[in-house]
Amino acid sequence: MHNHFQDFLIIDIETVSGNEDIEKLSPALKKHWERKAGFIRNPDDKTPEELYFDRSAIYAEFGKIIVIGIGFYHEVKGKQALRVKSIASHDEKELLTEFKNFIESKFDQDNLKLCAHNGKEFDFPYLCRRMLINDIKIPWSLNITGKKPWEVNHIDTMELWKFGDWKSFTSLDLLTAIFDIPSSKKDLDGSMVTKTYYEENDGLKRIEEYCRKDVVATAQLYLRLNNLPLIAQDQINIVT
Repeated sequence: MHNHFQDFLIIDIETVSGNEDIEKLSPALKKHWERKAGFIRNPDDKTPEELYFDRSAIYAEFGKIIVIGIGFYHEVKGKQALRVKSIASHDEKELLTEFKNFIESKFDQDNLKLCAHNGKEFDFPYLCRRMLINDIKIPWSLNITGKKPWEVNHIDTMELWKFGDWKSFTSLDLLTAIFDIPSSKKDLDGSMVTKTYYEENDGLKRIEEYCRKDVVATAQLYLRLNNLPLIAQDQINIVT
């Protein structure tokens, strides 16, 4: 196995609106959301209430994390393999505590590399913000406060694809299509997660499965961006 993959973790988070209904927010938070809604692109002229359900999941101040997918490369009988698991809970504090305990007990925090697609703009800061909101100390590997740029072991597959071009967002789904990597978006996509979570009986389980597929796609994309062969399907172990 490539030495680079020692203490290397691929992650993906799934987020939903903090509440099913904006009326459940405190008056202060509701006021702040209504203000924020005024700045959100809104071609369908949706009300702040409708926008809350549709869009608040992407903001750590108004959303919450319900699933964290985790993947790591390893070797099986001389062949490169991938192991993927997920942590899911309706209780965000429980979920974040379990994730923190996992990475702190299994990995060397000084050397752990965290990899995600658009992770520097979304997954990593969202995790840090929600941990603070839930009064959880941020793990050393995740926290960038006070670190020099070369001390931050965060890898972003979208940033790798940009090659210094900051003008555009490139989705994981587009890159998997370009590189002929199986897509995770056949059954679900990010825009459907809040609705699925709040309106389907087995919504959390379905989102968890989708999240694990995203981890696989990100892991395979990282390999292609480094001119390394994809992992064979029979070498991918998804723990359910």
